[in-house]
Amino acid sequence: MGTHRTSLPGVGVQYDYTTESGQHISVVVHHDGRRFLGFYEKDDPDSCLLSVPLTTTEATGLAHLIDAAPIDAVRTEGIDLVTEHIPLGARSPYGGRLLGDTRARTRTGASIVAVLRTHSAHPSPGPDFRLAIGDTLVVVGTREGVDTLSEIIAEG
Repeated sequence: MGTHRTSLPGVGVQYDYTTESGQHISVVVHHDGRRFLGFYEKDDPDSCLLSVPLTTTEATGLAHLIDAAPIDAVRTEGIDLVTEHIPLGARSPYGGRLLGDTRARTRTGASIVAVLRTHSAHPSPGPDFRLAIGDTLVVVGTREGVDTLSEIIAEG
């Protein structure tokens, strides 16, 4: 089970998720906000059985059905501003380091507005906030800035 993020230059980002039973699902998020949900053969990860286009409203509605504690999204239609959750995975070089070490806003223009932990939330963390593997960063910025920050957090 796990998620893999792939940048798609000129298109957006693809998130691939494999369930515990081995089912491969992907979500492609286009720069313009369109999303496509894809379902694949278990034995052939390149064989897409079904691709379902979702509007932003439909994606939010589906997320609310899946998550028992839904996230209230900030509505930003018509402006280049997105809010995303970026997981701090085991491969991230920022586990155990200070938030200021990421230089997120300076490098990308995107802001880390909160850090979510298993049993707590830390709104408006300062540069001296210590990150931990398993944290989820709540990020606000342009599509490009958020995508770049996601790459930085994942790979350094």
